[in-house]
Amino acid sequence: MNNWEFPQIISELVKKEEQFVVATVVRVSGSSIGKPGFKEVISSSGDVIYGTLGGACPDSAIVEKAKEVLKTGSAKTIKVFLEDVKETLIGMAKNNDDEIHVETNCGGIMDIYLEPYKRSERLVIIGQGGRDEIEDGLVSLGKSIGMSVTVVDPNPMMNSKPDMIVDPVNSPLSDFDFHEDDFVVVLTKGTRDLQVMEAISKHKVKYIGILASKKRIKSDLDALEANGVDKEFLKSIHGPIGIDIGAIVPSEIALSIMAEVVSIRRKH
Repeated sequence: MNNWEFPQIISELVKKEEQFVVATVVRVSGSSIGKPGFKEVISSSGDVIYGTLGGACPDSAIVEKAKEVLKTGSAKTIKVFLEDVKETLIGMAKNNDDEIHVETNCGGIMDIYLEPYKRSERLVIIGQGGRDEIEDGLVSLGKSIGMSVTVVDPNPMMNSKPDMIVDPVNSPLSDFDFHEDDFVVVLTKGTRDLQVMEAISKHKVKYIGILASKKRIKSDLDALEANGVDKEFLKSIHGPIGIDIGAIVPSEIALSIMAEVVSIRRKH
């Protein structure tokens, strides 16, 4: 393997905001082609896009475990037994989640460390343009808890600096690349509610909330349902947005919204 190629591949994946797992052989006992330090990079779909752990047997066996690790976000070490048919069947019967038993004649045991690389959870704030202290507060709070913050706004006026600003005039929301782990806050103040919500409804996101009164939210939901928007999506909308902490001023409202975001974030 070309060691120089490894950091280049990692860099490209990060630039593309793709999630992946790095599998590294950390210990070997007995006979094994793979040696400590052997690495491979596994994509979120389970494709091996770089390296090897020592051949097709350990490479293919580790893929499903890598996908599980990426889902949980927690690194773990898996023990891979390279055994004959009889020992493989005995080992599989034990059903140990931290072990894999592979039918081969090598006879060795490999400890493989699986390290997930997940993109930062993203807070997507969709604004109406102009000065909005709630939007400003959300940007600051989102970044303070380690989230990547994207503001979709035709004319944002903020003191806080988001990671990315998207102009929906030049880049329509229908073309925006929403992620499954996005937290979306809609601050369109009624003028573009329906257009924005319909665009989001075509994607799967972790959280969506809208800043509006109960009356306006009911009107929006009725109109969206009449337009054929999926009912499950409509049920998932948080509105009025935020946890009730008695918030009055914009900074308090932003705090109540982020409190709800954190509560959803930590439940998953």
